Amino acid sequence: MSATAEQRTGAVVEQLRERIRQLQAAPRSYLATLRTGVAEVDALLPSGGFPLGQALELCGAAASGRTSLALRAVASAHRENRLCAWVDGPKELYPPAAAAMGVDLSRLLIIRPKETSQLAWTAVQLARSGAFACVVLDLTQGLAGGKSSGVRLSLAEGKKLADAAFRGGSLLLLLSSPNAPADGVTRMRTESLGPEGLAVEVVRSRQGGLGTRAVMPWHSLYPALEPEGDESVLLAGEMPTGEDLVPDFHRARSWERRNGCGILGQRPGRDAPMPSFRSKLGTGTSPR
Repeated sequence: MSATAEQRTGAVVEQLRERIRQLQAAPRSYLATLRTGVAEVDALLPSGGFPLGQALELCGAAASGRTSLALRAVASAHRENRLCAWVDGPKELYPPAAAAMGVDLSRLLIIRPKETSQLAWTAVQLARSGAFACVVLDLTQGLAGGKSSGVRLSLAEGKKLADAAFRGGSLLLLLSSPNAPADGVTRMRTESLGPEGLAVEVVRSRQGGLGTRAVMPWHSLYPALEPEGDESVLLAGEMPTGEDLVPDFHRARSWERRNGCGILGQRPGRDAPMPSFRSKLGTGTSPR
């Protein structure tokens, strides 16, 4: 990196540090729980939804509703004008489908690490920062030997994730496969029941509700689906498309004054869209 590029990168980093100091000093509203909007699922936990400051695992096979539940939690945070992050391990998150679930793409940071070994580390840094109300770590992969595979975390990585969620006050959602469960504080298993609907069960919890199970029709998760409609569209449905559903991730935006930062007990989240770092750093450069 040239001296000019290093100076430009250093200036951007210093600007970000100053912005973080301003955000930490600003007042903010309190947010303790993210609700999926599916009454049967939210009622499974004593908090009435997914509690912030904790790690929660959604474990299930492909097409079992785990990703849709995570998207609903993200959409809930966006309705409160908070930022969210999605660490996309399998690199399969489809922005138009997320937008159709109510996700505000201008408030969602999508990160796709090149190496699987970087997944947990990335999620730890995001959750610990306190900048995001919800951090989703997708550990699932494609099919291997006819079965859904996934990235298995070590016990140490699981503890780091739980600690980062607590310190940053973020909800850390782990999406995992049945053959590679993670170490979330609370584990909820999602299961497809075919055309009849889906089931969600609490299989590990420190807050109570262990063993509780909810069965619901698919239209509870996808309101646009009529109860008497063809349930198969859930697996390969037509998602809305168009530029209106996919805002420019790198569009330059002016900073708005937002509610502060959540570190060491303060609640996380921001009230403005993601800034554009690429335009500040210049083409071909990246911060170290």
